[in-house]
Amino acid sequence: MQLSGCMLHQSIGAVNTIIRRRTDGKLIGYNTDCEASITAIEDALTVWGCTNGEATFPSPLAGKMFVLVGAGGAGRALAFGAKIRGAQVVIFDLDFDRAKSLAMAVSGEAQPYLDLPNFQPEKGAILANATPVGMHPNKDRIPVAEVTLGDYELVFDAVYTPRKTTLLKEAEAAGAIIVSGVEMFLRQAIGQFNLFTGGEAPREFMRDIVLAKF
Repeated sequence: MQLSGCMLHQSIGAVNTIIRRRTDGKLIGYNTDCEASITAIEDALTVWGCTNGEATFPSPLAGKMFVLVGAGGAGRALAFGAKIRGAQVVIFDLDFDRAKSLAMAVSGEAQPYLDLPNFQPEKGAILANATPVGMHPNKDRIPVAEVTLGDYELVFDAVYTPRKTTLLKEAEAAGAIIVSGVEMFLRQAIGQFNLFTGGEAPREFMRDIVLAKF
């Protein structure tokens, strides 16, 4: 079974899957959120042709500014995934010390959370929300200023209830590509299935079930 370096990256500091190794019984932790979120973003960029040519190979994220809101478990997975793909990571979190710690770990940059509404990203930047902002019951809130959404090429929201959050609706209206947290939810579950069984998950079957629920 092929395992991605993203799933095995110990520095992420967060796991969502634990497997008992058959050879010696040792428990091994994996993070399937990392690969799930990053491949969802990459696939969306590829479908829309948002690459910079040969310089971005093998990832359309290479060289792009990756603006991350939230430095918790999901935020760490996104930050390390973006770093592995060659993106320039900028992190905002209510806990500035936590943002700085994560930024240092991924050779990125931390910014004060209060500066987020006025932050001006580079052209073609990616915005990733890894906070609960926008989740039920606070569905009408977004973590950034609405006026800045048009500056982003793609907006990803780890929140998956609702499937299309207010952030994604407003980003889409501003012309950005959007990626729902449901895609991350599905892909991390596929990764877990593969780890638990040693086989290949029934991707389309799982996709149909998940999309029907959301």
